[in-house]
Amino acid sequence: MNILIVLAHPRLGSFNHGIAQRIASELAAVGHTVTLRDLCAERFDPNFTEDELLRGNVAPPLIREHADAVLAADGIVVVHPNWWGQPPAILKGWLDRVLRPGEAYRFGTNDRGEGVVIGQLKARAALVVTTSNTPREAELERYGDPLDNLWKRCVWGFCGIDKVERINFEPVIGSSDECRSAWLTQCARQALALFPSAE
Repeated sequence: MNILIVLAHPRLGSFNHGIAQRIASELAAVGHTVTLRDLCAERFDPNFTEDELLRGNVAPPLIREHADAVLAADGIVVVHPNWWGQPPAILKGWLDRVLRPGEAYRFGTNDRGEGVVIGQLKARAALVVTTSNTPREAELERYGDPLDNLWKRCVWGFCGIDKVERINFEPVIGSSDECRSAWLTQCARQALALFPSAE
């Protein structure tokens, strides 16, 4: 399987980097072809341009490269921190520019003539790993879980990925080395369960 991993954290060596690298190495070890895109290291430009709004727009080369990686993926992994109940701006801009209409999704009609969204991605599963510093109980009580809805319904569900799993590790701040090691093992196991070896 072709697995695309998208990482969005500005600090090199962050725990998010550790998560992405652990998942990449575990999936590669069982025979998957893994592509890891570190958006911050690439200095990905999240700004959606006026030209990109035009119907039939030809994507700039880097956007085309990212879009092709999404279209070729059999599975997708996204790793990012929870900032204000959302992904970092660089990742939001990646979604805006890379999940292109007519490619990742299209609009059509159902049997009753009603407008519907038709997901186009061939990937059948996605894993989203997020980190935060608010204890889980407080997060759910105060804010609900906007990231869960965003990734499962508004992004990957919209683009036709039926199976979307999400793990959140919290609170990262002040967590021990032993705790982080256990978290890394947990996300690796979940990735391997979602994307098992083809052998």
